[in-house]
Amino acid sequence: MHKIAIALFPWLLAIPLCAQWPDFPTPGIPRTADGKPNLNAPAPRTPEGKPDFSGLWRPDIRPGPTPYYLDVIQDPKDESIFLPTAEALFKKHLSDFRRDNPVSHCLPGGPLNILSPGLHRIMQSPTVVALLYGNNYYRQIFLDGRQLPGDPDPTWWGYSVGHWDDDTLVVETAGFNDRTWLDMAGHPHSEQLRVTERLHRIDFGHIQRQITFDDPQTLTKPLTFSLALNYAPDTEIAESICEDRDSVHLVGNTNTGIELSSVSLERYEGTYEFREGSAAVASFMGTNQTVRQIDGTLYLNALPLIPQSETRFESTGAAVEFRFDTNGAVTQLILRQTEGDAKYDRKP
Repeated sequence: MHKIAIALFPWLLAIPLCAQWPDFPTPGIPRTADGKPNLNAPAPRTPEGKPDFSGLWRPDIRPGPTPYYLDVIQDPKDESIFLPTAEALFKKHLSDFRRDNPVSHCLPGGPLNILSPGLHRIMQSPTVVALLYGNNYYRQIFLDGRQLPGDPDPTWWGYSVGHWDDDTLVVETAGFNDRTWLDMAGHPHSEQLRVTERLHRIDFGHIQRQITFDDPQTLTKPLTFSLALNYAPDTEIAESICEDRDSVHLVGNTNTGIELSSVSLERYEGTYEFREGSAAVASFMGTNQTVRQIDGTLYLNALPLIPQSETRFESTGAAVEFRFDTNGAVTQLILRQTEGDAKYDRKP
């Protein structure tokens, strides 16, 4: 039997954790009297009077990751929003431990990259907005009045057009191929996927962004969520190159023969708080973890966990081990990743 737990590390390959010129002050931005960037200053405008989104941005990911990048479903009870065929495909991706994730093979993430938790630069002109990502990908959003193609040749990034709704930039993207996923967990989409983004620059340092996924072939209704973007001053995007050397060895099989009853799984339920270990894992996965059992399946937040033994579970991008006290009560959760172990104590 061959199986492998795909660790968190491939998720981080596309996220530059440091930058060149980290101490070079960003020129031309508002600053307070002590020289610090004034992120609460008024939002800049273009000569045409529109909000200017230009600059370096990162999603507001503290104290944990951009949650929808990891899993567009944040409550496992909401999994029913996917049609049965899409849910079955998701379970196949789960059973293979995300072996076919394009990102693991150094391919574009498509709609997943729209949710990227990494730094990206926005460059704006009256007719086009360009987004540059640290993993050498880019998007073009055309503002010149063109319409989305009626019968597009499917691409990794799709086709994006935008228009202004007062001070809100509305972006419509369609024409994705169906080889990418909506999230790292493995939720699929079809070539009918349409993504709508609404971006509103609140002030100099903050953008509110609403994102809607609409796909009649996989979703029972549109899936909408909000993500904030924060201006990233006095830094720069680091080069990030993905080299597809080992993905041929990514194999998965969840047929472990281990079955635990719902009653047995209930003892793992609870909230776990980070205590010590890998700061990289904790900062990305979050400082608190919720474990619950629903219909015979154990979930870490909204990621299904597959038992490998009575103490060890695996999922798409998460290897979890539970610790017990002398009375058999669960006291600790350990996330084991390439970057190290992060230990979480169970709250009373």
